[in-house]
Amino acid sequence: MTEHARIEPAKIEHGKWYDDACGTAFAMELVGERWSMLILRELMLGGRRFSDLRASLPSLSAKVLTERLASLEAVGALTRRKLPPPAASQVYELTEWGYAAEPAMQALGRWAARSSAHNPQLPLSPVSFMLSLRTMIDPAAAPALDLDVGFTLAGESFLAALKDGAMPVRRTERPEGTIRFEADVALPLLRLFYGKQPLDEAERAGAVRITGDRDLAHRFIALFALPPKLA
Repeated sequence: MTEHARIEPAKIEHGKWYDDACGTAFAMELVGERWSMLILRELMLGGRRFSDLRASLPSLSAKVLTERLASLEAVGALTRRKLPPPAASQVYELTEWGYAAEPAMQALGRWAARSSAHNPQLPLSPVSFMLSLRTMIDPAAAPALDLDVGFTLAGESFLAALKDGAMPVRRTERPEGTIRFEADVALPLLRLFYGKQPLDEAERAGAVRITGDRDLAHRFIALFALPPKLA
């Protein structure tokens, strides 16, 4: 299946699975199929091509990705458009309603992270890592720091613009930011931000490359923590 393959819409009706008026039940009918929520996650920082989504979710087959994209488009969570030449490729983007799923995704992530079964050392896509920072930031401490922080992870670059307690994240064409973090995979950054591995130790291991003011880097990292375990 190519990224230009025709996707046939799939109709989803409230009550199909659960025969229940609850909004939570309907949410599961909308995005409860395997991979649907992770596809939404990968689109939270902007549109992606079919091949980009396959690369970010390597265990997801082209067939299932095609089916899930069709379902999510049918319910109005995403749309697709063709880029102008010379790219001329098709990209998938969230609708306004699709983007509105981020707070629910954050709440679910914080809830699940409180389980002792949660393993933060499993593989994580670049987008998922950046969204984890938006989810796990300390809202009480964040307003004390205004800072542009760049990340380059697995070849993808992002800029987190922390200001007045909010931290929007966008993709960038090249590394930017007052301080910058670079890693080939997410695990070293997870150890740095959530395991609180010392900066010097992470750099000596060669797993993370840090540019900019060290004190600011320490203060920024201190804003993030996984919630305590409850189960």
